[in-house]
Amino acid sequence: MLGFIIRPPHQLLSLLLCPGLRIPRLSVLCAQPRLRPMAVSSSSWELPLVAVCQVTSTPDKEQNFITCAELIREAARLGACLAFLPEAFDFIARNPEETLHLSEPLGGNLLGEYTQLARECGLWLSLGGFHERGQDWEQTQKIYNCHVILNNKGSVVATYRKTHLCDVEIPGQGPMHESNSTIPGPSLESPISTPAGKIGLAICYDMRFPELSLALVQAGAEILTYPSAFGSVTGPAHWEVLLRARAIESQCYVVAAAQCGRHHEKRASYGHSMVVDPWGTVVARCSEGPGLCLARIDLNYLRRLRQHLPVFQHRRPELYGHLGHPLS
Repeated sequence: MLGFIIRPPHQLLSLLLCPGLRIPRLSVLCAQPRLRPMAVSSSSWELPLVAVCQVTSTPDKEQNFITCAELIREAARLGACLAFLPEAFDFIARNPEETLHLSEPLGGNLLGEYTQLARECGLWLSLGGFHERGQDWEQTQKIYNCHVILNNKGSVVATYRKTHLCDVEIPGQGPMHESNSTIPGPSLESPISTPAGKIGLAICYDMRFPELSLALVQAGAEILTYPSAFGSVTGPAHWEVLLRARAIESQCYVVAAAQCGRHHEKRASYGHSMVVDPWGTVVARCSEGPGLCLARIDLNYLRRLRQHLPVFQHRRPELYGHLGHPLS
C-alpha cells in the first residue's frame, strides 16, 4: 500500500500521484513503497483510496464547514472513495455552555449540508464526532458525541455514540470533563460495509480500551477508525503508540483523523492524522496544519497477514476470559 502526504487544498497542483515520485518544493509528496513481510499481488492503483482530513475547528460552525468541504472536494478530485473527518469537525467550543448552545440534532441544518456534499462529491463520509442533540435532549439537556457515516447518496448508514468519555486532568494540558455536557453512548455498533472495507466505529478516548477494538474485529471489522482531538501532552506520548498497538493486536487498518493547532485561547490539539496498516506500519500521515493525507487499503494483504499470523485462533479465553465479546 502506498501512502501520500497532501498539503492544504489551495496549494495543490494538478498532477498525477505516482509511486516513488519525488519533486522538491511541490505540494504533493508520494511516499516510496514500503517493504512488506509478504508479497502483495494487488495492483496498487486498483485498491480503494481513502482520505484522512486534518482541521482546526473553532466555535465558528460556518467557517468549519467551509474548511471541511474544501478538503472533502479535494479528496473526491484525487479519487478517494471515502473521506474521514476528525472528532468535533463541526466545532470546538470554549466551555460546556457554548457546546450545548451550538449543538444540533442529526436532522439539523449542518448534517443536511454534509448530506448534500456527499451526494455532490459521490463520496462516503466518516463524520468523526458530531455534537448531537439526541431524542432525550429535552429531558437531559446533554448531548452525544456521535460518529456518523454517510454513503455516497448522502444517507446516514451508521451512527455510533462515544462510549468512553474523557474525564481526565493531565498536568500541563488542562482538565477535560466531557461528561459535563455529554452522555456516554449505550452500545457499540456493528461494523459497516463501505467501498474501502468493513469499518468499526470508535472515537478518540475509545482507543485506550482494547476490548472495544477486539469486539469490533470479532464482529468483522477490517478498518478501525479513531477520529480524535488529542491534547498537546498526551499526543506526543501516546497517540502513535496507541494507534499502532490497536492495528497490530486487531490486525486491522487504523484510520485516525485528528484535530490540530489552536482552536481558541483555552484549547489546542496535537494533530498528526495517520493511517496504520495491520502490520503496525504508519503508511500515511498529515504534515503540520490543516490538510489531508491519502492511503490505499489492501484487504488481500490484511487477509494474508491474518492467515499467516492467526492470533485470533490462538486465544485462550478459558485462562483470561473474553477481552471484548463479539457483538450480538
